[in-house]
Amino acid sequence: MEWFINLLTGDGVAHSLLILSFVVTAGTLLGRVKIKGVSLGITWILFVGILISALGISVNNSILSFVKEFGLILFIYNIGLQVGPGFFSSFKKGGVKLNLLATGFVLLGCIITYLIHLCTNTPLTTMVGVMSGAVTNTPGLGAAQQTLMETTGMEDPTIAMGYAVAYPLGVLGMILAFMLIKRVLKLDLVKERAAAEAAAVPKDVAVRFAVEADNPVIFGKRVDEIDAIVGKPYVVARICHSDGQMEIASSSSIIQKDDKLLIVAASSIVDAIVPFFGNKVDTSEDAWENIDVMHVSRKVLITKRAINGRTIKDLHIRSSYGINVTRIIRADVDLAAKPDLPLQIGDKLLMVGSPEAIDKVAEILGNSTEQLREPNLMPIFFGIVLGVLLGSIPIMFPGIPQPVRLGLAGGPLIIAILISRFGPKYHIVTYTTVSANKMMKEMGIALFLAAVGLGAGNGFVDTVASGGYKWIIYGFMITVLPTIIIAFIARKGCKLNYYQIVGLISGSSTNPPALAYSNSLGGSIPSVTYATVYPLTMFLRILLAQILILMAI
Repeated sequence: MEWFINLLTGDGVAHSLLILSFVVTAGTLLGRVKIKGVSLGITWILFVGILISALGISVNNSILSFVKEFGLILFIYNIGLQVGPGFFSSFKKGGVKLNLLATGFVLLGCIITYLIHLCTNTPLTTMVGVMSGAVTNTPGLGAAQQTLMETTGMEDPTIAMGYAVAYPLGVLGMILAFMLIKRVLKLDLVKERAAAEAAAVPKDVAVRFAVEADNPVIFGKRVDEIDAIVGKPYVVARICHSDGQMEIASSSSIIQKDDKLLIVAASSIVDAIVPFFGNKVDTSEDAWENIDVMHVSRKVLITKRAINGRTIKDLHIRSSYGINVTRIIRADVDLAAKPDLPLQIGDKLLMVGSPEAIDKVAEILGNSTEQLREPNLMPIFFGIVLGVLLGSIPIMFPGIPQPVRLGLAGGPLIIAILISRFGPKYHIVTYTTVSANKMMKEMGIALFLAAVGLGAGNGFVDTVASGGYKWIIYGFMITVLPTIIIAFIARKGCKLNYYQIVGLISGSSTNPPALAYSNSLGGSIPSVTYATVYPLTMFLRILLAQILILMAI
């Protein structure tokens, strides 16, 4: 048994691996426990780490520091890869209003945090930890700790302690605030859900509709000539001629009076396209399927690197092979097959044409699921290299004596967003499967939380007993006050429905448990608003946590 005692009490790599793995395992198991459908999830890893450390079991500081920083980078970078493609598009149209509200939510939390610091003399570094816990924002916690270490060379365990104390009520406080909002505003959830469903309809999802040619301007013209007249991205998929004959449309197909056309286009431009052809008509889906057996509809997967970043127009699929690309399926979302839309590895193209022609195009595009399963490590680690370099650049802000660095949290996040958004344009492959991205995120955050907990547990009980319990109240204020204020502004000033509001606030606090509760009320409706504000909110919380730490120095 001596070997076992040495393993538990030692200071080597095997001891560190044993303790870290035990903390992650126990925390993950506890995270599966739900009370009335609500769970603290992976945050249990932090609490288990604190408990183990409080019992006197420690891990080598150098190993702990590396695990914490590497876990943080892995987590943050993969968040960036996930949210990057939608980051800039989230500012379009209604997204601007939602992101302004989310920014107000974040700033209100920071202001309340600073005011509590001034009124109670609680160290601002501690309050940053409390704020991160109150809004369940682990990357903000990591950014604060890393900024303090880089700037002063010292750690403050009360940052992690404040986070751990405030986190549970951060989850429950937001859910209680949602209930209070519903009661005070006297909302009818049935009506609110109907309004939310209407508001959540995507504007650029591909739809199919039929028109009857009744515009003399297009009679006798080829499809490509009509394309030039319309000037909007759409695809004529099939033509039912006035004599009842069906054909797969090509660029040289001639449109005559009373022809019926099956068109695929973005839902937002349907009303603009119809008048160019004539009148919209109702035709059953089955009728369009009764076409020459020599033509089929098939999904083809893009897996070749050479295709990454190229457009449908570049590939000449229609003119060279007589194939119509009617839709593009990206991350389970149907997109209109716009000629100038850059294609990405992992896209599925819905094609209509002869089997032989589709086989030829499939060979060009790859269409191999095996290739997608291959790990693509270069963009990840090259992106981390760039992220670490960017995070190390000092940036001066007026009124702040010390330069701000984006650090190991902000730098990789920005680079990941940029690479995932613009990489395909420059033929950089950023594709990872959903499961691979989630695995890397979960592993990164698990290692980070385990290391933070093991580093903060020593003295945790004494700190809380000697006044740290007040942090629970401070965290509750940081959670609830911005929630109520922004909810009323969103409702009265911006006329948002209840489900948009709870999704907005869940995303503004990057609070997955609150989102889970919101979705239990309204299905997946709140997720749309959550996803719209999440990227900007995550960036702001990381940056502002660092700025508050620098103000404290």
